[in-house]
Amino acid sequence: MNTKILFVEDERDLSLIVCDTLRQQGYDVTPSFDGIEGLAKYKTEGADLIVADVMMPRLDGFSMAKEIRRISSSVPIIFLTAKSTIDDVEEGFETGANDYLKKPFELRELLIRIKSLLRNNKSGKIDNQMFPIGKYNFDATNQILSFNGTETAISNFETRILQRLAANIGHTVDASDLMLAIWQRDEPCNRNSLHGYIHKLRKALRHDPAISIINQRGFGYMLSVRGSE
Repeated sequence: MNTKILFVEDERDLSLIVCDTLRQQGYDVTPSFDGIEGLAKYKTEGADLIVADVMMPRLDGFSMAKEIRRISSSVPIIFLTAKSTIDDVEEGFETGANDYLKKPFELRELLIRIKSLLRNNKSGKIDNQMFPIGKYNFDATNQILSFNGTETAISNFETRILQRLAANIGHTVDASDLMLAIWQRDEPCNRNSLHGYIHKLRKALRHDPAISIINQRGFGYMLSVRGSE
């Protein structure tokens, strides 16, 4: 079965060119022309990967991605956009993007990023979506941490980081591998962002003193629960 790509772009000429190119590469492509249509097609037809513009009528790409992340925490999403500030990029990743390509772009670069994301998603996929972490229960699908009957929602980035740490509890997860799996890049700005999200996760898990996220300086991070290793 061919890999299915949902391409959501309101510029119809660009959509036609990109979809034709992807089909020539052997992908099964479904076009949509705004966020509402893209979300509806994902709900009814699914996709192995989503490429979406940010600025679209009716429902923008960020809002569409937030809704898709309620359904799937793992489907890869690439944003296409002319917006270029670091705040825009950060917002795009926080809403659930795996990669970010600025317009105008080369079709070859889009193809390279699609292949990389599909490869990483296949090799790094974590099937388990429920994790006991000390006195907490972590529901990665719904992005919820539960403690003594109280549920706390965490962000998409926090979910994806904690999911990888929880799948390797008691073992160090290399920081570079973590950044490549989440952002597709190991860059200084991503290291700073990763440290910030780790701080947020420590705060979210603070009610169980047996839990710690240890910074293995120069290597990565380890989720530890005393008495369980």
